[in-house]
Amino acid sequence: MRIILLLLVGISISFLSTAQQPLAFKVYDTKLKKEISLQELVGSIDQVQVLFFGEEHNDSIAHVLQDSVYALMLSKYGRVALSMEMFERDVQHVVDEYLQGMITESVFTKDARAWPNYAKDYRRMIERAKIIQMPVLAANPPRRYVNLVSRRGVASLDSLSKQAKQYIAPLPIDTIQPAYFEKFVEIMGGHAQLRNRNIYYAQSVWDAGMSFTIHQFMKKQKKGWKVLHLNGRFHTDYQLGTFEQLKRRNKGLTLANISSFAVERLDQINWESYSQLGDFVIVTKKP
Repeated sequence: MRIILLLLVGISISFLSTAQQPLAFKVYDTKLKKEISLQELVGSIDQVQVLFFGEEHNDSIAHVLQDSVYALMLSKYGRVALSMEMFERDVQHVVDEYLQGMITESVFTKDARAWPNYAKDYRRMIERAKIIQMPVLAANPPRRYVNLVSRRGVASLDSLSKQAKQYIAPLPIDTIQPAYFEKFVEIMGGHAQLRNRNIYYAQSVWDAGMSFTIHQFMKKQKKGWKVLHLNGRFHTDYQLGTFEQLKRRNKGLTLANISSFAVERLDQINWESYSQLGDFVIVTKKP
C-alpha cells in the first residue's frame, strides 16, 4: 500500500511540472505570513483533522492542485477520507458501489448525478480513492431539499418523512451566523436585493448538511483519520459557513481551510488583503 501511495504521489507531483505548460500558482500561509509549497502546506497540518479546500468551481488549475494535496496527504498521513460538495448524501451508496468495483463508471456518473465537469476536474481524485480503497463522502444535502427551503422556508423541513430527514442535518438547523449572513448579503448585492431570507436559510441548510456528513464520519473513526473536504470557497472562506457549522457541531475537531481562487497577475499579489480568508490561500493564474 505504501508503495502504491508513493507512486500515486509521484504521478501527481510530476504532473505539476510536466504539463503542457507549468501550472501557474502560489501558496501562502497566513499565519507564517510567507509563501510556501504544497508539500510544506501538507507538512504543516499534522494536528489538523479536517482540511477544507475552498475552490472556484471553474478553476482547472485548482482542481489539479486539489488532487496533489490529496495525494500528498495520503502519502504522509495514510488514512484520508475525501469529502465532496459535488455529490449529495442520498447517493452515498452509489459512490460506495463504484469504489468497490460493483458498478461501471458510466452507471456511477449517471446514478450519482455527477457534475458536468466531473470527468475533467474531479475524476482523478475519485479514481485515486478507488485504487487505494479510501472512503469518499457524498457530503451535500440533496438539492431538492435545499430548493424546498429557498421556496418555503426552513420550517418546511419539518414536514419531510423520516427517510428524507436522514439526508439532511438534524433539525433544527442553525441559521444564526451573523458574520456569515453579512457576507451572504454582500455577494447578493446588499440588503435591498435580499428580500427573501429563505435563500440564506437554504445556504445554511447546505452548510449544515456538509458539516454533519463530516461530523458523522469522524465520530465513527478511531484516531488517525483526516478528511479533505472540497467545496465552493464561499462555504468556508473566513472560516464561516460549513467551517463554522462543523466547529459548533464538534468542538473537539481541529480544522483548517484553504481559500483558492484565480487572479490576473501572480506578480502583483497583496497577501495581506487575503489574510482573513483562512489558514492558507492559493492563487492561480487566470487563463
